Amino acid sequence: MARRTSRPKKGPSQRQLRVGELVRHLLSEVLNRGEMRDPALHDVSITVTEVRVSPDLQVATVFFLPLGGTQQQEVLDALKRSAPFLRGYVGQNADLRYAPQLHFRIDTSFDDAKHIDDLLRSDRVARDLARDSDHDEAGEEE
Repeated sequence: MARRTSRPKKGPSQRQLRVGELVRHLLSEVLNRGEMRDPALHDVSITVTEVRVSPDLQVATVFFLPLGGTQQQEVLDALKRSAPFLRGYVGQNADLRYAPQLHFRIDTSFDDAKHIDDLLRSDRVARDLARDSDHDEAGEEE
């Protein structure tokens, strides 16, 4: 009996990345043209920041952010309602065997980055960095 060894997890394949970028461009295009019927999507500028596609290319998770970060929940609900239309649009305009199911998520990476930046700029971190640099200089003088 063959024994399976655990392999380290790899990132997305080249094909997943290409399909994700293709879907991102198509969704950005249709959302920016204002072809959406849902009133919650009218007069809202939406940035599609990333699309992650499953290994079998059947599911695409779409990360987005409305301009200004306002009305996030309303836009999320509207995109979920519009998912069948958007999937059809992707299916017609992408050279794929199957159009992936679209799952929408609000992108929090910008908030996370701002939080980390605020932490790094805090007085507590500056005090710790100053204390570490004092120890380094004292060690060099000896």
